[in-house]
Amino acid sequence: MSFGTAEYKERILKTRERMAAEGIEVLLITDPANMNYLSGYDGWSFYVHQMLVIIIDEEQPIWIGRGQDANGAKVTTWLYHENIIPYPDDYVQSETRHPMDFVAEILKQIGQQNRFIGVEMDNYYFTAKCYEQLKKGLPNASYRDASLLVNWVRIIKSDTEIEYMKRAAKIVEKTMAAGIELVNEGVRECDVAAKIFHTQITGTDEFGGDYPAIMPLLPSGERTSTPHLTWTDQRYKSGELVILELAGCYKRYHSPLARTVHIGQPSEKIKSLSEVVVEGLNTCLDMIKPGIACEEIEEAWRKSIEKSGIIKESRLGYSMGLNYPPDWGEHTASIRKGDKTILQPNMTFHLIPGIWLDQYGFEASESFRVTENGCETFAELPRHLYIKEASLSNI
Repeated sequence: MSFGTAEYKERILKTRERMAAEGIEVLLITDPANMNYLSGYDGWSFYVHQMLVIIIDEEQPIWIGRGQDANGAKVTTWLYHENIIPYPDDYVQSETRHPMDFVAEILKQIGQQNRFIGVEMDNYYFTAKCYEQLKKGLPNASYRDASLLVNWVRIIKSDTEIEYMKRAAKIVEKTMAAGIELVNEGVRECDVAAKIFHTQITGTDEFGGDYPAIMPLLPSGERTSTPHLTWTDQRYKSGELVILELAGCYKRYHSPLARTVHIGQPSEKIKSLSEVVVEGLNTCLDMIKPGIACEEIEEAWRKSIEKSGIIKESRLGYSMGLNYPPDWGEHTASIRKGDKTILQPNMTFHLIPGIWLDQYGFEASESFRVTENGCETFAELPRHLYIKEASLSNI
C-alpha cells in the first residue's frame, strides 16, 4: 500500500463525518481516485463497473468488482478479504444483467436496502444505466448526490502525499527538459512524445514514475491556439510554437507543468504574449497564502494583464493531486472569479494561465502547494519562452 493503515482509517473517518452532515448512510464510490484514496485499490480495471461501499456505522469499507480483479484488491488494499466481494464475469458488458444488479443484491443481503444512499452522480465512471439499475434493485432506498463528497476530503494533503507530489515534480522536471531539448525543426512530434513517455516512466535513479492521468499535450503551430491536442507524426517547422503540458506521476500523485518553445526567432507579438503570461503567473505566485480565496488569485492575475488588453475567459487553475485517466484535476476548487474556497496549508493546485488566440497560444504553468506563510512550487524550471535555433541537424 502507498500509505499506512492509520492514514486510510483517518480518511474514512473524515468521509463518514461528511456523510453524516449530508444525511448519507451508505456511500457508493465509483471514482477510482476516491477508491484509491480510501482503500489503496490500484488497478487498470476502471473500464468495468466497480465500487467501494462506505457504510456509516461499519468500520471497514466493502470493495465490489469484477472477479478477476478481486485478487488485485487483496494485494493493494488494507481491507479484510471477506470485505472484497467479486461479481461473476457474465455481468461484464452484458445486455441481460448489470453489475449494479449484483451490487443491489449485496446491499439487500446486508440490510442496507432502506437507507439513504449517496452516489457519485457526476463522474466519468457512473453511468445513467448504473443509476437506473440501482433504483430498480433498491426501490425503497433514498438517493443523494455525493459526486464530490470524497473529493473535498482529499483537498488538504497529508505530508506523505506532499512528498509523493514532490517526487512527481522531480520526474516532470526531467521530462520537460527532455521534451524541450528534442523539439526542433525536422523532428517528428511523435518522437518527442516517445521521449516524454520514456522519461515519465523511468523517473529518477531513486524512484520510477507512474502513468499520468492525461497524455502529453503537444500542440504545435496553429494547433497551439487550443490547449488539449496531443501529437501527430508531422515534423516541426521553423517559425512554429510548440506547447508542452506534461506531468510527472508517482504512486498516482501528479505534478503538472507547462512550457512553450519557439523554433527560430519569435515575432515581437509572441514575445510580448509570453512576457504578459509569465508576469501574471509570477504575480499570482507572489501573493498566494493561506486565508485568501481562490477568486483573489484570479483577480490578481486579471489586474496584472489588464494593461495588455488580453482577456482570459477560462479558469486560471484548479485543485489537483491523486487521480486516474482522464484527468488529474480533483474537480473541487477552481482559481476563477466567484470561487470563494479559502486556501489552507497543504492544498495543492495547478496554476495554468494559458492564453490561446486565434492563430497561436502560450502556456507556462506551475503546480504549487499552499504553505504556512505563502506557497511553494513543486518543480523548478525557468518560465520564459524557450527559443530553439532552427536546425535540420535533428532530422
